[in-house]
Amino acid sequence: MQLPLQTSFRNMEPSEAMEKAVHDRAEKLDQFFEHIMSCRVMVEALHRHHRQGNTYHVRIDITVPGDELVVSRDPGKDHAHEDAYVAIRDAFDAARRQLEDYARRVRQDIKAHEVMPHGSIAQINPEGDYGMIETPDGRLIYFHRNSVVQGDFDKLGIGDTVRFVEEMGEQGPQASSVAVEGKHHVVG
Repeated sequence: MQLPLQTSFRNMEPSEAMEKAVHDRAEKLDQFFEHIMSCRVMVEALHRHHRQGNTYHVRIDITVPGDELVVSRDPGKDHAHEDAYVAIRDAFDAARRQLEDYARRVRQDIKAHEVMPHGSIAQINPEGDYGMIETPDGRLIYFHRNSVVQGDFDKLGIGDTVRFVEEMGEQGPQASSVAVEGKHHVVG
């Protein structure tokens, strides 16, 4: 951390043990992203209830290059947050997850899901149990009845839009896992 940790307490007396718990957890955040610029933690005791003790709200503001991550652990009806140390633990666990996500975005480790190729049915030969898919670039891809998912081969019609996995067969490109596009799918 480039700037020292700032810890504040609201509606409660500061405690050395609690400050140490916050400090120890804040130091561990550097393991998940080493370029943290600053970290501010506020521990607040909320209103005292007649049947239960205080509940604690913990807010963590972490400044990183180009962004600020905020964790606000509101206890709601969570009786576990009647213990300030549990509220602190939960808040720092959430901060760790946010830092890990931020670090992945910075490293561009986010998974990009490849879109399956699409095309339209150009030919169907029910007697031979095969057909041809025309791709947007004009290529014809062979497919067999067994490649059509959910047994929809007999429901296919010329011009139907399908998604498929292309692989190289003995006679050239062929499609497997052919899925009929529904009216709710967007062809990209």
